[in-house]
Amino acid sequence: MMNIFFEGPVLWSQIDANMHLRHSAYADFAAQARLAMLEKVGLDAAQFIQLKLGPILFREELLYLREIGPNDKVQVTCEMSRYKSDGSRWSVRHEIFRGDGTKSAIVTVDGAWIDVQKRKLTVLPPALMEKFKAIPRSADFVEDVL
Repeated sequence: MMNIFFEGPVLWSQIDANMHLRHSAYADFAAQARLAMLEKVGLDAAQFIQLKLGPILFREELLYLREIGPNDKVQVTCEMSRYKSDGSRWSVRHEIFRGDGTKSAIVTVDGAWIDVQKRKLTVLPPALMEKFKAIPRSADFVEDVL
């Protein structure tokens, strides 16, 4: 398995009444993996705070494939599946695997960058865009040319 950006245990607080991972925990694992992925390519939270920029999501889609139970472990992958050539809009696909290696969910998010002061969409500065381009790409990656 490649591009693993989060590994961790399933906590009791993430289990629902049916004794499996609650629906929103999948999104939480994906979000944590995305943040780790950004940090790994050199885009850490401190830079975003300093520049008053941040990622914003427009869509989050979860496809549930197999249950994950209490006390299991998860691994989460991240790959860029699409972006505009200026990096202003992007899509990331995550796959969540349980401890035995079974793919349990696919999480796809579509997002952009926002200037948190102006509350307007923006692009990354050129130096950060170069780092952004280093994010692993999916086999079906598409670059939308402006």
